[in-house]
Amino acid sequence: MENPNIIVRVATADDKHYGKTITDEMESSAKARGTGIAKRSPEYVQLKMEEGKAVIAVTDKGEWVGFCYIEAWGHEKFVANSGLIVNPAFRGHGVAKAIKHRVFELSREKYPDAKIFGLTTGLAVMKINSELGYEPVTYSELTDDDEFWKGCRSCVNFDVLTSKNRKNCLCTAMLYDPVEKAKEEAEKKEAMKKATLSITTEPAHPQPQVLVAANGQMKHNKKARKFKENFKLFERWLRFKRFVLLKSGKEGVGGGSAPSSKKKFFFLFNLF
Repeated sequence: MENPNIIVRVATADDKHYGKTITDEMESSAKARGTGIAKRSPEYVQLKMEEGKAVIAVTDKGEWVGFCYIEAWGHEKFVANSGLIVNPAFRGHGVAKAIKHRVFELSREKYPDAKIFGLTTGLAVMKINSELGYEPVTYSELTDDDEFWKGCRSCVNFDVLTSKNRKNCLCTAMLYDPVEKAKEEAEKKEAMKKATLSITTEPAHPQPQVLVAANGQMKHNKKARKFKENFKLFERWLRFKRFVLLKSGKEGVGGGSAPSSKKKFFFLFNLF
């Protein structure tokens, strides 16, 4: 296939004719993965285009390449970038990443104070999210809007979600909090300001900082683990999470291995 020029832009009402193609591909891709997403009609996707709450990718010849849209929940306190889909003929060329970045920018423009979140089972999407500043979170940190969770009914793993009282499922929850990001940025600027105002002499090989507690015990400061730097560990955690949730669904609550599995699960989650 020739390398066509791919244009990633905000969708408009002129793109409505792509609606059915997009929703058909969403459905077939979900079936192929063995997971589900909130099923949407062509009319719903077309409405997002009309509202300027969607991003589309097309070739310079008008062929559809990819799509994603914005949904607001909880009185616009939360925003989700949903329905990311790429035409199979154009996968593996960075289209998903380009769409995710553009829809993230659009979300920040339209809802600057909202928390942006996502639920996904795809490691590629998780990597893109982490680049944008998302962090893995528990489901309790997401919107409690029932309308959002109703969208999970079309997912093949909906019984897992309901059995866990909406506290966990095979999807990983990720969140971008603009307030927290602003605090982090302010702290970085303050640290840089202090660094330029003070003159310090650092040893060639700095030693770990040691703290002495009141009882005389010494404690070493540990470097905080970061999601981006520990993605391989996170990948193993995802596989273990899938094993635990699917196994517990088959064995029931009284399964003999459930307590130890839960301990391992929460230990791995807390590593981040």
